[in-house]
Amino acid sequence: MNTNNRHYHITTFGCQMNKADSERMAGILDNMGLISSEDPNKADIILYNTCTIRDNAEQKVYSYLGRQAKRKHKQPDLTLIVAGCVAQQEGEALLRRVPELDLVMGPQHANRLQDLLEQVFNGNQVVATEPIHIVEDITKPRRDSKITAWVNIIYGCNEHCTYCVVPSVRGVEQSRTPEAIRAEMEELGRQGYQEITLLGQNIDAYGRDLPGVAKEGGNKYTLSDLLYYVHDVPGFERIRFATSHPRYFTERLIRACAELPKVCEHFHIPFQSGDNKLLKAMARGYTHEKYRRIIDKIRELMPDASISADAIVGFPGETEAQFENTLKLVEDIGFDQLNTAAYSPRPGTPAALWENQLSEEVKADRLQRLNHLVGVKAAERSQRYMGRIEEILVEDTNPKNAAQVMGRTRGNRLTFFEGDIAQLKGKLVKVKVTEVRPFSLTGEVKEFVLV
Repeated sequence: MNTNNRHYHITTFGCQMNKADSERMAGILDNMGLISSEDPNKADIILYNTCTIRDNAEQKVYSYLGRQAKRKHKQPDLTLIVAGCVAQQEGEALLRRVPELDLVMGPQHANRLQDLLEQVFNGNQVVATEPIHIVEDITKPRRDSKITAWVNIIYGCNEHCTYCVVPSVRGVEQSRTPEAIRAEMEELGRQGYQEITLLGQNIDAYGRDLPGVAKEGGNKYTLSDLLYYVHDVPGFERIRFATSHPRYFTERLIRACAELPKVCEHFHIPFQSGDNKLLKAMARGYTHEKYRRIIDKIRELMPDASISADAIVGFPGETEAQFENTLKLVEDIGFDQLNTAAYSPRPGTPAALWENQLSEEVKADRLQRLNHLVGVKAAERSQRYMGRIEEILVEDTNPKNAAQVMGRTRGNRLTFFEGDIAQLKGKLVKVKVTEVRPFSLTGEVKEFVLV
């Protein structure tokens, strides 16, 4: 089918992995000669890259789909695609619910978008959700930023947390080879990207499935080894990684981050609950004591490092005392940022079938109490920045104040200051912090860093 002058629109829900997948699929569509459109109503191909971690994200997809399905009755040439985790979870059931759909494709099939679309253009309604080995990515993503870029290093997840759908929708762990990752990073360095974020659903598991990459003594290749291997790639100044799992997080990784100048002083390590009995019910594989030891070791070796995490309240059976153990952990550690959520039963997960579900009122109350404490502790953590000079990588204009630009510290704290985005975008700037808030800073320029 001739794709000239045809437009596509992608709406992305959910995590950084989904955003990275959307960029890869946009790159494929660009390569097919399609034109990106910000307005879905002016697009001929609409792709929803979906998330099923929370029920509200899933319901939002159906709401969006319903509007476009009606449009398709008047415009039969409209191509509707659902990709991502809802597609993987629902499969053919999606076609029964929304028969106007042309293509349903799970996350493992993102690289196959052109091949699948060609089947659609030949008159087929296609479902691609079967498990496959992810072929090394030779597509060129259309990256949303010119400053920061994501690089997937491991797909899938082998954990079996009782609340989580990720293993069933993203498949088993598949690590990319160190050589392929380095080659992608070298290309990004040549293109002028200043910051690379290495991505994995469980990034600390990187390398354990790689055949023939074991080192002397038979030890498996790890994320620490990868950081040492790619650190000297020229062109960019910062490396980040996410998301870590306390079960696999090692002191060696902390030491690698402390030794390697490009690796930012920021760790994202979800704890989910501060109560050991709940952690066991969640099948997380660690205790709150182990989690605390990890944070203690980070703060011993990298005292100024930022720590962010994820937490769930209202997990089935959670008592008030168990919830208070979560509050105590948050009080004791003092996170720079904490992503919080009320437990949401997900289809196909063990916890969704348990009878000891909590009421929405109890979950909402606990979430509100946790969020209040998170704000208080983040405000305390912010105080250490007052009057300091921080290195900021400028990313964009402040959407609420056109006279200001915004960027992030190495510790991932959002920072605003006056400046001209045309001159500063992509630049590293030394900024003196003049105002602190729980989750962001304001400052004034002190000097520019040559990069």
